[in-house]
Order: sequence, then C-alpha cells, then structure tokens
Amino acid sequence: MSEKNVRLGIIGFGAQGGMYAGLLADGKIAGMTLGAIADTDPAKKDAVAEKHAGTPFYDDYVAMLDSGDVDAVVTTVPHYLHPEMTITAIGKGIHTLTEKPAGVYTKQVEEMNAFAADHPETTFAIMFNQRTNPVYTELKALIDSGELGRLRHTSWIITSWWRPQGYYDQSEWRATWGGEGGGVLVNQAPHQLDLWQWLAGTPKKVFAKLAFGFQRDIATEDEVNALVDFGEGVTGHFMTSTNDIIGTDRLELLFDKGKVVVDKSNKVTVYRLSEDERSLSDKMTMQDVAKLFRGEMDPSSLYTVEEKTYESAWGQQHIDVLTNFAAHVNDGTPLIADGAEGINGVRLASGMQLSAWTGREIDLVDYPAEEYLAELNKRIEEEGKFPTRS
Repeated sequence: MSEKNVRLGIIGFGAQGGMYAGLLADGKIAGMTLGAIADTDPAKKDAVAEKHAGTPFYDDYVAMLDSGDVDAVVTTVPHYLHPEMTITAIGKGIHTLTEKPAGVYTKQVEEMNAFAADHPETTFAIMFNQRTNPVYTELKALIDSGELGRLRHTSWIITSWWRPQGYYDQSEWRATWGGEGGGVLVNQAPHQLDLWQWLAGTPKKVFAKLAFGFQRDIATEDEVNALVDFGEGVTGHFMTSTNDIIGTDRLELLFDKGKVVVDKSNKVTVYRLSEDERSLSDKMTMQDVAKLFRGEMDPSSLYTVEEKTYESAWGQQHIDVLTNFAAHVNDGTPLIADGAEGINGVRLASGMQLSAWTGREIDLVDYPAEEYLAELNKRIEEEGKFPTRS
C-alpha cells in the first residue's frame, strides 16, 4: 500500500465540490487529502472557513494551481469551463479529474484531449462514477466474455430525471444554450450515454427527435427520442426526459444467445438461450411454436433466467473514482475512465441535438463539428445572454 498522498484542489465549491471536500475531510479517499478550494463567489470563502478550517481558499483557480498547495484538481464547474480549466491545469503539471460531461461541443473536447495526450506524464481522468457501479461492471464483464453472443439491439428508457420548473428557475445559466449548452442530454443523462456506449459500443450514426421547452419554460431539450446505428445491422434507441414525475429506468440488450434487462439500475435479469436464436428458429416446428404461444411448452427448455438485485451506498461510486484517481497518480493504477473517453458522450449528445435541428441523420464517425458549433452559436445569439463559442 502506497504512503504517497495527493493534495486535491477543488475548483467550484457548490453541491458537488462540497461533497468531495466532505469526503476528503472525513478521510474516505485513500491516498488523497484536501489541498485547497477555489471559487469566484466571495461568499464561499466564509463557507470554506466554517466547514474546512485551515484549508486555503482562492478566488482565482489559476492562483490555486500556482500556489504549490495542490497536486491535482477536480473541475466542479459549469460544463463549458471543463476543457479550458483542464488544459490550464495540465499545462501547469497539475493532474486533472474533470467532471462530466467533458465539454459541450466536440471541438473544445478534441483540443483538451490533444493537449492531454501531449502531456502523458500528467494524469487526465473523468468522473464517470457509474462505471464503478457493480450493476454495470458485472454486466460489462458478462458482455465482454462473449457468452451471450453478438449484440442485436439495445434500448434505454431513462425518464427518472424529473425536474420541476423551480429547478431551472434557481440558476440563470441552467438549461440555456450559452450557459449550459443544452438540457437533459448535457446535465442529467451523460452517465447513461457513457454507460450505453461502454456496454454496447460507440454508435456510428444517430437520428433524433428532441422537444425543446416542451413541458418546461426553458430553451433547451427536456425530452429526447433517438435511434442509433452501431453498424452491421445493430441498432439502438435512447429516450430520456425531465417531465415524467413517475419515471422509468430500463435498459435492454438483446443478443444472439440471450437478453439482459436492467430495471431501476439495481435489478438485473439475464436470459440465457439454450442455443442461439437462429438455431432455435430453424429447428422448431410450427407445432412447437403453437405449444410455446399457448403456454404448453416449458420455457426452461429454451432459456434460463437469472435475477440479481444490487444495493448501492450513497457516494460510494464517487469515492471509488477519487480513490482510483489517487492510486493512478501515486502508483500508476489503471484509470476507471481515461479523460479522453469523455468525447464519446459529447459527440453523441450533440449529434442528437444537431439531428433534431436539421432533421437528418448525423454521421458520428465523420462528425460535422463545425456545423454543430455554428448551429449552437445561432441559439446562443438568440438568447442574447452569453458569448458565442469558438
């Protein structure tokens, strides 16, 4: 066990930054301590003094980077700032854990990734904490084992992100094109977009219908329906919204030799076919099929069913990512999520937006980054509250 210690600087002392500071102060992150906190809000200085007495506070994050008080930082700030702050920190030799999403548009994320690649001695990670969730780590291992065969189709309905109007009204930048860069796709759903691609592979094309300000008084999307093409006939569907107070969280993955259903991100049902589906189709007579449909055939002759329910302790996944980040800096332990992987979710989310804006299918391999940025800037200009992006 390493006795090395990473002093973490937190950029942005809001809800997320405050949680990380508490975890560090309570000694829950092995190999890491709280080094300093930076926030542009003067009121946060008193809050830090009260909750974390003796912790250095800076009103300028660059001053914190130059202070010698920190070895690494985490960027708990609005999405547009993630790439800029990551590049600045890495340029100063400070290890960086960026929050999700990696950015708002692919051009800025590509610049961040390229800069990080030029500084391999400095750790670059992203807070994809759901990748530590046993529900998905065990499912990933099952898929990678090849036991269920080739993927055919996948669907994720994730509408358990209900947000009332008051949620949007509390912050001027929330759900704006210029301040946040989008709605549910860039705020609530990035974890699912990452997990979906981590499990099923990176889609090659997307066609989407988005509703902008559908059930909320906002400019950005509060409902999304998207179809993706993974290539070689494999397809997928992704649906999310912030206006369903009941909510659904259901992931399905259909394979040649089985099916997986994940409900509420804690119950996993795995169906394993006795043979691949095409073989069953070829060998079953119509009399067999009739018996199956009438309930006269024992389905266990065709497939087995395994169910497992998981429990998750609040905050444990964030603890796991922070601990892994520290272990990578201290000892070279492989990262749970390399920062460069964040571009996949950004490309898919912005591809969905661009598809909805233009009414056409978007190529995610030869992605039209400049077109997306031009369309985004049109909407920022219409808002008239924030500067356009370059």
